[in-house]
Amino acid sequence: MTSSAPALATGLFAALLVSCSEPTGGGRTAANGPARPVRTVTAELRPMERLISLTGSLAAQEQATISVKVAGRVKTLAVDIGSVLNQGELIAQIEPRDYELRVQQAAAALAQARATVGLPLDGNDDRFEPEKTTTGRQTKAVLDEVTKSYQRIKSLHEQGVLAKSELDTAESLYTVAVNRYEAALEEAQTRRAALAQRRAEYELAKQQLSDTTVNAPFSGILQARLIDPGEFLAAGAPVAELVQVDPLRLRVDIPERESAAVHPGQAVRLTVEGDTNIYHGLLTRVSPALDEQARVLRVEADVPSQGVLRPGLFARVQLVARADDPGLAVPANALVVFAGLEKVIIVRDGKAVEKPVDTGRRGPDWVEVVSGLQPGENIVVDPGNLRSGQAVVMTVVTDDTSPPVGSGRTVSRAP
Repeated sequence: MTSSAPALATGLFAALLVSCSEPTGGGRTAANGPARPVRTVTAELRPMERLISLTGSLAAQEQATISVKVAGRVKTLAVDIGSVLNQGELIAQIEPRDYELRVQQAAAALAQARATVGLPLDGNDDRFEPEKTTTGRQTKAVLDEVTKSYQRIKSLHEQGVLAKSELDTAESLYTVAVNRYEAALEEAQTRRAALAQRRAEYELAKQQLSDTTVNAPFSGILQARLIDPGEFLAAGAPVAELVQVDPLRLRVDIPERESAAVHPGQAVRLTVEGDTNIYHGLLTRVSPALDEQARVLRVEADVPSQGVLRPGLFARVQLVARADDPGLAVPANALVVFAGLEKVIIVRDGKAVEKPVDTGRRGPDWVEVVSGLQPGENIVVDPGNLRSGQAVVMTVVTDDTSPPVGSGRTVSRAP
């Protein structure tokens, strides 16, 4: 009894299929009776989109944890969670008094270094000539005087007027003067290096004073506040988290088999949980290589948030691989589905004929037929209880316009 149940079910299913496709006496009576008027359209190739269905997630366009560069006590906290900031706006202020004093100290040291090389106390130009410093001028004057005396004594000695001892004394004085002058130039170079060091210390002190203000590096919204006023922070301590949410980054992994059809500039459409709206974006970034383990290609699209989308949302994505990919389309109300099988009814020699089909892409009111149907065949719209073999009279559905690519309009032939 148990073993005969599948056979019985198979027999009933087969009988049901036969009754749908090849009617018994009642069907033949209908076929031999008056012709039934039907509305038809002609199957034609129409441009439609080739879509790749994917899943992805939305991420912030830019996201950063803002940290303080110098240690100190928080004097002011100007933002809170949800604060909208423009680039450069104040986030927090560290107590600046200590750093102001460091700037004054560095400025005094810089002025002292400038004075040692004969420069004005104030100024931004630290260039000078070592020969023109006070020590340089003094030693140069002594050297010039000793040189003249040495040349004169040397000349008199050659004439036999002065003894060799006097020439030796003059030569020694000349050597000492030369060495003192060279030492003065070396000292000037040392002072040049010290001046450069003082200048760097002064600029560093000014930079640290500037770093007591923490500003937004880009325009965005504060995602988290990590400090409180009065808190003492070490250098590098995090202050806040800032995100840029318009546009958002849509991150999607493309399977290897579809990766060859993907390139920047393609359109994407997406939906998110709890929202029936369809959002549009543009593919802007494509990874140069596939992930060797997952065999996927990481791509990113920019999607306007429109004040609704948020980072972290899960998204169902349709990537438009080709905007104009011809396909054979029929109206959705011409498709008959029974027991999981899909078919359409065509008109041939004045009679209705059922044809099983395989379908592909779908729109709101059209369906692509992948196999089982040829272009130019007349398909019955809203067949109802029309049976195969029944005589029919066609009324062609007219449509003076062609549906745009990706539209959900019924695909039908113009008269």
